[in-house]
Amino acid sequence: MNFCKVLDFLLNKVNGVETNMSFNDPIAEFLTKVRNAQKSQHKYVDIYVSKVKIKIAEIMKEKGFIENFIVNQDKRKMRIFLKYSKRNPIIKTLKRISKPGKRIYKTLESIPVVLNGIGIAILSTSKGILDDASARREKVGGEVLCYIW
Repeated sequence: MNFCKVLDFLLNKVNGVETNMSFNDPIAEFLTKVRNAQKSQHKYVDIYVSKVKIKIAEIMKEKGFIENFIVNQDKRKMRIFLKYSKRNPIIKTLKRISKPGKRIYKTLESIPVVLNGIGIAILSTSKGILDDASARREKVGGEVLCYIW
């Protein structure tokens, strides 16, 4: 990075303007932002929106890992409201499995059971983004995106 780019980044942070940084793995960025917000006990976290992230948030809400989420298409952002139990985060671990450099695919028979059913695996299948139980019910395998417990 040259000096002008560093100076521009610092000035934008000081003035409260967000910088547009490119991410190679938007799902890992999503999981990291949720993980960091929960560790800091924030009530919510704002994330740039995509169809995949919306579907992951829907699954997390359905399974009780987050309170709710709202999508603002005008600003292309999504606000995820985090869930706590007596000031302890509901989500203990968010783990990215398949990465851009190493994709992990599982057949129907080899879809993992996360912590004997306490956690969930989120898969990208031919029928969309599904949790492990839904993928078994639909009888499809796919790319394992992440584990949540």
